[in-house]
Amino acid sequence: AHVQASICYTIGPPYDVDYFVRTASRLADMGADSICIKDMAGLITPYIAYELVARLKADVGLPVHLHSHSTSGMATAALLKAIEAGVDIVDTAISALSGMTSHPPTESIVATLAGTERDTRFNLNLLAEIAAYFAEVRKKYARFESGMKAADVRVLQYQIPGGMLSNLVSQLRGQQAEDKYEAVLAEVPRVREELGYPPLVTPSSQLVGTQATLNVVLGERYKIIPEEVRQYIRGYYGHPPAPIDPEIQRLAIGDEEPIDCRPADLIPQGMEQAREEIGDLARDEEDVISYALFPQVARPFLERRARGGGGKELVVAAVAGLLLKRLEEQAATVTPTGPTISPWKVAWRPGAGRWTGLIDGAGGMR
Repeated sequence: AHVQASICYTIGPPYDVDYFVRTASRLADMGADSICIKDMAGLITPYIAYELVARLKADVGLPVHLHSHSTSGMATAALLKAIEAGVDIVDTAISALSGMTSHPPTESIVATLAGTERDTRFNLNLLAEIAAYFAEVRKKYARFESGMKAADVRVLQYQIPGGMLSNLVSQLRGQQAEDKYEAVLAEVPRVREELGYPPLVTPSSQLVGTQATLNVVLGERYKIIPEEVRQYIRGYYGHPPAPIDPEIQRLAIGDEEPIDCRPADLIPQGMEQAREEIGDLARDEEDVISYALFPQVARPFLERRARGGGGKELVVAAVAGLLLKRLEEQAATVTPTGPTISPWKVAWRPGAGRWTGLIDGAGGMR
């Protein structure tokens, strides 16, 4: 197996090239096989990309992968400078699906490198066929797009990644609050600063985006604080890169002290409990994991298999169907009706007494 560890590139007072090199070094010490620079918002500049890749290659000594988005318009140049610095992998998207909140176009990078020592040797004619196919596919999903028509350099102010922008537009549209878009964009960096400059990548991007939306839509900042934001402030998402604003912390958790340990250490060991509960129905570790995560799906499947029927693909299909249902329900969520509603809530956490997973007691999605 190959373990690739990611460092989430972002900007703000805690972050500089030294910070990311130190983080990558710790990941290497933990056994990572390669390092990915995940520039989810398209914030990395070409010359920072060159410096960071060069430092990682020299100081950490692992293969380096650069993942960037075209939101700000800098990604193609950043990829090229990273290639000059010796990057091992860059992410691109076929031209029909590239640009804006996506990645730089594959064909452009291929043509740029043709005839150089980093020549990809990809066939541009075949890539053109692929692009033509996906140009038609894209038309089917046009209503899910973010609405961007060109690069948006405001991302350098707001630091919002493409996926978060798409979710933001979708959620505001669902609430008939698209007129609040600019106000929410401006609120995001304020909330991010108050929460200690978390990188805007899942799940922290959802936490910041949710809180910013609530602040704007309700017309009063922090009138409602979702439970997941409170959990973040309590330390259940790890230590923030910078201190959290004391007043925001007081509003969220009062005099409660944030935890100072690894959050997962507070969760009961779910595997042993799952192993005991499922018993001889499990033939291997994969069966135990399936039961621990999806008990209402896995148990009937394992019982049916024990009786001589069904293949493992059935449980995979059932789980995929339930996950799709959950995503569809999230897309239809209207914000906010109570203090724990989160329009971007995507994470679940095992409860103190049981790995509750994604499925409720009736077999439906939470």
